[in-house]
Amino acid sequence: MKAVRTDAELECPGIDAGLRERGIDLVTLPDGIAEDDLAAAVADADLLLMCYTPITARVIDAAPKLRGIVKYGVGIDAIDIKAAMARDIPVVNVPEYAEETVAEGAFAMMIALAKRLPEISRAVSDEGWIWPEQRWLGRDLAEATLGIVGAGRIGTSMARMAGQGFRMRVLGFDPNVDHETMRAAGVEKSDDLKVMLRQCDFVSLHCVLNVETHHLIGADELACLKSSAMLVNVSRGALIDEAALVDAVLRGRLGGVALDVFSDEPLGKTDHVMSPLYGRDDVILFPHLTFFTHEAMQRLEADTLARCLELIEGRPVTVRSNDPRLRAQTSGVVFG
Repeated sequence: MKAVRTDAELECPGIDAGLRERGIDLVTLPDGIAEDDLAAAVADADLLLMCYTPITARVIDAAPKLRGIVKYGVGIDAIDIKAAMARDIPVVNVPEYAEETVAEGAFAMMIALAKRLPEISRAVSDEGWIWPEQRWLGRDLAEATLGIVGAGRIGTSMARMAGQGFRMRVLGFDPNVDHETMRAAGVEKSDDLKVMLRQCDFVSLHCVLNVETHHLIGADELACLKSSAMLVNVSRGALIDEAALVDAVLRGRLGGVALDVFSDEPLGKTDHVMSPLYGRDDVILFPHLTFFTHEAMQRLEADTLARCLELIEGRPVTVRSNDPRLRAQTSGVVFG
């Protein structure tokens, strides 16, 4: 059997060794591989593992032996799931490995913005010491209002940290989660995103990317935020109209921005829509690594390998995600 794993820059020694120990011919391919080259590589593949690389209908059609597509991660927007379903090829992700991890990362970025950690640290490195001048004043989290956009696993973890840990008021916008469920998670549900945004001191994005959420935070939504409000995104870059965000930051319309994800990755210091944000004291740019801890990677590798073995052995693959795009599958899957 042959397996192809894209995005080899994300080192996964446990997955690679686990497959090879079972006699699988594993081919690893770099991020950014051309569609033609990927289609050629999967022509005789039984298994396709991906993280960021788009898996198009053309790639799927080029793989007549394919038993399954495994996203070693959470987001599935880069996979043409309809094309896979048309071929009865199961698609599975690993949704649970970094729920707390990513929430911790989002919270760390929020604290860093509020306490102005990056710019103060840079100033000390440059000057040797600084004094408590007005320009270095930070912000308290206690009694501030946090708006959660997306009240799934990661969003509710973020809400728990904020509410129970830091005594923040937590508001939530998620049309797919009812008032009672949010209330149980310590979140006040808002049915109107713009109304919620106007109340927020901090906003953190935790929803999936789909047709409905693409550019969910656009120029109009950014205009609703206080000029002191701080925005954190660890979910998907395209949830935000990034050109509108850059404009808002450059105009001083926001108190701070922390971003771990971007519509076009990798980010670049030049020739990228987000390039103007490099070097700013009110912006934290992180390279899609809030998930990247020892513990989370151990869980990711173990769960990914388990899903691969189910497919290799001809068993139904276990889908643990609640994403309706994966739950719509009717062939070769079992829901856990």
